[in-house]
Amino acid sequence: GPTLAAMIGLGVGIDYALFVINRYRQAVLVGRGTKDAALEAVNTAGRAVMFAGTTVVIALAGLFVLGISFMNGLAVGAGITVIMVMLTAVTLLPAVMSLLGKKTFAIKMPWARHPKPTGQKGGFARYASVIQRRPWLFGGLAIVVMLALAAPTLSMRLGFPDASGKAEGSTTRIAYDLTTEGFGAGANGPLLVVATLPQAGQVAGAQKLSADLAKVPGVVAASPVVPNTPSVSPDGTTALIQVQPATGPQDAATSELLATLRNDVIPQATSGTGVHAYVGGATAVTEDFSLVLSEALPMFLLVVVSLGFLALMVLFRSLLIPLTAALTSLLSLGAALGATVAVFQWGNFRELFGVTATGPILPFLPVMLFAILFGLSMDYQVFLVSRMQEEWTRTQDNRLSVRRGLIGSGRVVAAAAAIMFSVFISFVFGDDNTIKMFGLSLAIAIALDAFIIRLVFVPSLMTVLGKANWYLPKWLSNILPAVHIESDEEAAEIVDPLADSETAGAGAR
Repeated sequence: GPTLAAMIGLGVGIDYALFVINRYRQAVLVGRGTKDAALEAVNTAGRAVMFAGTTVVIALAGLFVLGISFMNGLAVGAGITVIMVMLTAVTLLPAVMSLLGKKTFAIKMPWARHPKPTGQKGGFARYASVIQRRPWLFGGLAIVVMLALAAPTLSMRLGFPDASGKAEGSTTRIAYDLTTEGFGAGANGPLLVVATLPQAGQVAGAQKLSADLAKVPGVVAASPVVPNTPSVSPDGTTALIQVQPATGPQDAATSELLATLRNDVIPQATSGTGVHAYVGGATAVTEDFSLVLSEALPMFLLVVVSLGFLALMVLFRSLLIPLTAALTSLLSLGAALGATVAVFQWGNFRELFGVTATGPILPFLPVMLFAILFGLSMDYQVFLVSRMQEEWTRTQDNRLSVRRGLIGSGRVVAAAAAIMFSVFISFVFGDDNTIKMFGLSLAIAIALDAFIIRLVFVPSLMTVLGKANWYLPKWLSNILPAVHIESDEEAAEIVDPLADSETAGAGAR
């Protein structure tokens, strides 16, 4: 929990700082004083940061829908972390930049390039031109790539990995291997059948149940029920039967066996005996937990996506932009899960990432992955499209707005995503498969969402849709609260010098 909260805080903190610094830099480049530039950065980028941070908190608050206590604690901890870094980005950071003045950018990396003079095109200007010349091609390719990566998700199996996935030579791996060698794989995760007896000491029904369980295909042995032994409680009202499967705890066959025992074998064996039996044990608990999360996942996705859609609709005064943002976040989730399934369940490229064993995907991975991904993807959407909205307000030219938004904020999204990718991918180099799974899935999710969805598909689609991007029914506009990233005057004044030439001769399209 603390590690994950720290990862989220570090990620969004870097994102927010980059966005504020970028707007400060733009104001300085057009001749503003350092103090005025800091104030304008707060009043422009600061508003976007506050709104983006709110979407992250909304995504994390969606974990309460699951009704699982440890998820609630994680949501609170991570949410408080996001709020603190958000406030720091709009208070402490501008204050420090204002104090440093021109020294803020005094130290430059050897590879850093100086801003080009007005009228010269930068890299993102050329990239925007390429995207807008063939939006159908680039948008279509982006969707094909994402759908191809998401395909393995259809075969995803949820469950908790057992000790067979631990590194070779570790104590737990040695114990698992010795147990498997001596007693069979199922001895590492036996099923415990607890039966209540009709009367104290009346064990006949439980003995029949034990005999029937031992005959089930896939069961190696079922312990007998003998009075005056640990198999019967001291008061004689409860019997305990240990069932050893033929397969290991994380094997799909073990899950099928558990379902067979609960739904078919036990009801038939106890019918008319007055015995009531229940299957427990570590393997059954993990299976039940996976089922609970699987059933809660659709509602969690619906709540988070709906709240995110409403928030972006209020901000951008549009229907299509928030709808695109919400649906593409689900696509990014599917692609990231598909890549995770390919590596950790199918075993593709497992040597490259040092994965010691394949098996089911952690049941809470999709939930945590989407909570983090949705928040960050909405950040990138806000940073990118808010700049487009500024230009749309000024020019009413959709093509130019998309172009200049990509030029002005594209580099910030790319830099923030690259940093986040570096943070998450570093967890892949650890020894624990669980940490590797989280690190790789998060790294892939951020990379795909930022570089394929936000920087390729979104500008391509917005170019194709034209003025429809900014459509909002008048009746709906009248009831929605007015939220502006910045005033029209500020939007007109703070212009990225690299994009100045884009307005030359541009008319409303």
